Formats: sequence, structure tokens, C-alpha cells
Amino acid sequence: MGVSKIENFSTKQNMIATYSKALSHPARVAILEEIMKKKKVTCGHLCQNLSLAQSTISQHLTELKNTGLIMGDVIGSKVEYSINQKHWSKQKNMVEVFFSRVR
Repeated sequence: MGVSKIENFSTKQNMIATYSKALSHPARVAILEEIMKKKKVTCGHLCQNLSLAQSTISQHLTELKNTGLIMGDVIGSKVEYSINQKHWSKQKNMVEVFFSRVR
């Protein structure tokens, strides 16, 4: 398989692709829905409510954090995850503009 050559594409194109990749797994969508519903959640809460292994949840949380869609705040010995409003709004606007081009 060849190299993707992401440098051949605009920053906006790469960002849309990155956000889309983050949303391409149903577990990540479920994690985001749970965070939106509860506002702040821990990995343990997600494990109980999504019936996924802690390691699986952690991998998905890492992917979502790397895109900037969520952020984690250390509270004692736990991390509470919440929506990163700045990046969420940016992504939402970017995707809305992208999809609004089709007429």
C-alpha cells in the first residue's frame, strides 16, 4: 500500500479527514454520545455503560483526544473526559461547510 502523501492536500482537507476518521468507529460515536449525555465521564463509567474492555475504551479515548474532540481533566486519581467545545465547534463548522457545497 502506498504512502498517503497528506502533504499534497490542504490543511482543511486533512482536518476533515482526521475528524471523519475519529468518527468512523461506532464505539467512538457511542463514547461521544455518552460524554454529551453526561457532560463528564471517566473511563470506568464508559466501561460499565458500553460493555467494552478498559483497554478498548482507552484506545478510543486516545484517538478522540488526539483529534481534539475531547479533553481529559485529571481529578485525583481519575481522568474526567468532556467535549472540547473549541475543537467541536471548529469541526462542526468545517463539516457543515463541506456538506453544504452539494446542491
